[in-house]
Amino acid sequence: MNTKFARRTERIGGTACAYWRAGRCNRNPCRFLHIETPSPPTACGYVNTAYRYGKKPHSSSENTPKYSSKTALISDNGDRGDATRVAKASKKSSTRICKYWINNNCVHGEQCLYLHSWFHGDGFSTVTKLQEHKKVITGIALPVGSDKLYSGSSDGTVRIWDCHTGRCVKVINLGAEVTSLISEGPWIFVGQQNAVKAWNIQTITEFTLDGPKGQVRAMTVGNDTLFAGAEDGVIFAWRGSSGAKSPFELVASLTGHTKAVVCLTIGCKMLYSGSMDQSIKVWDMDTLQCTMTLNEHTDIVTSLICWDQYLLSCSSDCTIKVWACTEVGSLKVVYTHTEENGVVSLFGMPDAEGKHILFSSCRDNSVHMYELPSFSERGRLFAKKDVASFELGLGGLFFTGDETGLLMVWKWLDVPKVASS
Repeated sequence: MNTKFARRTERIGGTACAYWRAGRCNRNPCRFLHIETPSPPTACGYVNTAYRYGKKPHSSSENTPKYSSKTALISDNGDRGDATRVAKASKKSSTRICKYWINNNCVHGEQCLYLHSWFHGDGFSTVTKLQEHKKVITGIALPVGSDKLYSGSSDGTVRIWDCHTGRCVKVINLGAEVTSLISEGPWIFVGQQNAVKAWNIQTITEFTLDGPKGQVRAMTVGNDTLFAGAEDGVIFAWRGSSGAKSPFELVASLTGHTKAVVCLTIGCKMLYSGSMDQSIKVWDMDTLQCTMTLNEHTDIVTSLICWDQYLLSCSSDCTIKVWACTEVGSLKVVYTHTEENGVVSLFGMPDAEGKHILFSSCRDNSVHMYELPSFSERGRLFAKKDVASFELGLGGLFFTGDETGLLMVWKWLDVPKVASS
């Protein structure tokens, strides 16, 4: 044995270099070992896997596939076929997307232990990517009977896309952030600072609905009423009017939240609002009065949807809560699902078989898909940054918009029919 190497080993007690494990050691010679050290057995007689795995050089220490000492040994002996099979088996079981593949610079190719795909699961696939917006997509809308898709972004634009070609056919520059966007009948509603823009795509007319203070972050329509939640915690309500100046009349201002309203939904003749004040308020659609306040979340209530007879809410507190009506008319939590990260948004739709699927966008740049009511995981969608917007299309299509401005088009795959004998 080389005497200098032996002395260096004695000096550091046979410790492997942590920077070499991460692929970042630039010392030559290095006072630590550039080989794996033997693993001590645990009290139960099993080897602690934390000692067996090191990090293989990638582009940095983050998102680096982990290779066991067994895989490394096989490779050293020249049996690369077995090593490849081990890597591929690990890859198939991974539910993380490779950060470097997203940016087209993964050096591991098929041997990368992370997914090289925008999704994980069966029964759906990507159709195309529409990258035109420069900032977060805050709303996507496909008006009934229209072959044009509308998307709004905090980059201050609304883009109109041809559903047949996938091309952007028009860009409307509003000069200020678009903070929300929805459609109802022939109307497109665009939430902005201190106002809501209303566009009729049939008559090509435009109106501005004043009243909100601050950003309009959430809108919904029900009972012939447009509701818009503002940054000051007030919800504004407009109904149709025969007035000459505007077809909309402000009929109410719903007060109660102490911070910005960030989500709205309607179900069971009730309006539900979620706020940065961590509460959910329930409003009677006929009287527009608050009937109850729900305080089970411990952080911002980020999204609300109604499914069947249930209300589903999510929050930055990493939970999805399912609420049901009690015999006395109040709402109580009947199930709480916990994610590893904060939840950005919820969306629900049926798959190709008619099963109810819940989409849960989390702050790990992924969307978890669950079958309802079991909450069994169906798959995952991935993005460069958090997915903030969803929309349902025709023919099994659906759309997602993320914080980079990427609009993704997805499609449910038809289930093959089994021939009867």
